[in-house]
Amino acid sequence: MNSICFGRLFMRKAFTRALGAAVGFGAAASLLVVFSGEYSRAAAAEYHVSVAGDDGARGTASEPFRTIGRAADLAQPGDMVTVHEGVYRERVNPPRGGESDAKRITYRAAPGEKVEIKGSEVVKNWVKVQDGVWKTTVSNEMFGDFNPYADKIHGDWFNPQGRNHHTGAVYINGRWLSEAKALDDVLKDRGKYPLWFGQVDDKNTALWAQFKGRDLNAQLVEINVRRTVFYPDKPGRNYITVRGFVMRHAATPWAPPTAEQIGLIGTHWSKGWIIENNVVSHSRCSGVTLGKYGDHWDNKSESAEGYTETVRRALKNGWNRETVGGHVVRGNVISDCEQTGICGSLGAVFSQIAGNHIHHIHVRRDFGGAEMAGIKIHAPIDVLIQNNRIHHCYRGAWFDWMAQGTRVSGNLCYHNVSDDLFFEVDHGPFVADNNLLLSGTSLRDWSEGGAYAHNLTTGMIKSHISQRLTPFHRAHSTALAGLADFKGGDNRFFNNIMVGDGTAPAAANPVAPQKPRLVKGFGLWVYDRSEPPFLTGGNVYFLGARPYAEEECPLAVKNFDPKIRLVDEGARVLLQLTFGGSWHGAKTSLVETSMLGRARVTGLPYENPDGSPLRIDRDYFGKPRNLERPAPGPFESPDDGPLTLTVWDSQQGRE
Repeated sequence: MNSICFGRLFMRKAFTRALGAAVGFGAAASLLVVFSGEYSRAAAAEYHVSVAGDDGARGTASEPFRTIGRAADLAQPGDMVTVHEGVYRERVNPPRGGESDAKRITYRAAPGEKVEIKGSEVVKNWVKVQDGVWKTTVSNEMFGDFNPYADKIHGDWFNPQGRNHHTGAVYINGRWLSEAKALDDVLKDRGKYPLWFGQVDDKNTALWAQFKGRDLNAQLVEINVRRTVFYPDKPGRNYITVRGFVMRHAATPWAPPTAEQIGLIGTHWSKGWIIENNVVSHSRCSGVTLGKYGDHWDNKSESAEGYTETVRRALKNGWNRETVGGHVVRGNVISDCEQTGICGSLGAVFSQIAGNHIHHIHVRRDFGGAEMAGIKIHAPIDVLIQNNRIHHCYRGAWFDWMAQGTRVSGNLCYHNVSDDLFFEVDHGPFVADNNLLLSGTSLRDWSEGGAYAHNLTTGMIKSHISQRLTPFHRAHSTALAGLADFKGGDNRFFNNIMVGDGTAPAAANPVAPQKPRLVKGFGLWVYDRSEPPFLTGGNVYFLGARPYAEEECPLAVKNFDPKIRLVDEGARVLLQLTFGGSWHGAKTSLVETSMLGRARVTGLPYENPDGSPLRIDRDYFGKPRNLERPAPGPFESPDDGPLTLTVWDSQQGRE
């Protein structure tokens, strides 16, 4: 393919010259258009990039380019860019995309080779100021027209917590430091994490960093220089694949749902990207973005009404299945981002987010806001969130506004600070099934129209009524069907296993003179005063978790401890538990479209994105369920005795 790449270019030029001599160059150009489409389909090119290459070379395996950007400038639909081992410090800005799923532009790390793309540069010339504190000064020419150390993080729903934050960052041997509020904090060692501080003048940027014990100049010290690592500067760069890279260090801005969402890697309001098998880490704000375009309304719409207008403007700007979304984000490891691991406002519609390992998102909490989660999607219309491992995040997965046709299935969530799943002001229909929700709060429910089936929860459920007018849509479409306020309720819970904290249950479900806005606890009793309809069946309650007051024949095993214990071995996660034989008494039925009815507000059934009936006939591991009487919880027909299940294996996948 390397010779084809060069040969295609040479032959097309020779053909044009020969044809031009015969009929004139204007006619030659017209005739070439006729032939070029068929010709390019038969002869897609592969460009090679190497740290030992030269951008003046041919881009072949024997004469590779030096930068990915040079290959991107030449790559046409159907072409592949293969990048060889090494560290590339650049921002990849693909100037075009592919034409279809079958004719995309693919960027890949060479198989078996470690390829790193970084938005940082190495800095040296550190001078010791005092024990444990060093200083360097760099010319502002290093940054061009964007200096992250003068760029303040700001935007809708951002909370600076009374101080300035910048998109710059300092990394020592791969470990990133926290930005200090003031230089004095660095000098006096005030901070939970090692600190840095920056000052910018007209010519230079001065940086102070904490490092104890050894010569800082003998370490690898890197600083953010680029806003992003792989991100097109314009929308509509469709059908791009990014595969197998390690991508780190980006001075990303705050990414609210009302503004352009720039990630370390992002799709920028495009269609049909595949982002797979990458390592994405150390983004100042967001790792992967599937989000919104930018306009003059960016960061000027901080209200429910403002976001509703954002949705209406997006519809006028062509927000639909043919234009945007339909992405696949799978098999990535995403960590160490201080806003979100994956986020998308409107632009994530009709996408799949599957098999990703997302961890340590917003763990430092130097700043705050209303967007922090491992996955944060606004308008996850017909989006599948499946088989992801999400842990040590502030919040696991958050679906905010317009979760409709959304399915959250087979995810492993644990050690998340706020909650594992959060559905906020959604009208449904959406489905959460076969999930392991093992943090202190398993579910935060501020929505209606949800169906929860075959989940295992060991944390609380927090039910809340949030009064806001939010949109709902036509079936499997972005077309707006209306706005509605919230009554709460209208949920379905079938065949779940819920485990309490061992406290003795009350003699009866609590009664209050008026309906509270927030009720929290273990089990479904938190919905006792919710607005009907509320459908339940086949649920099992252990260790003090309590059923819904009107649930028929719940199986409550009050004093039995299933001894659930998670063992995190890094690449592998084990779940130890003992259900005993008591689960056999659960009166379960197969969960499918016909039993779930229709969501009250939208009037739509619980079905697959293609309109076919939904059947939850597989368990967490993909094992077929008993169609007559499926086992409750995520695992079909578990043994009664003590079990040790491999619920995540990075090397082999699920077993």
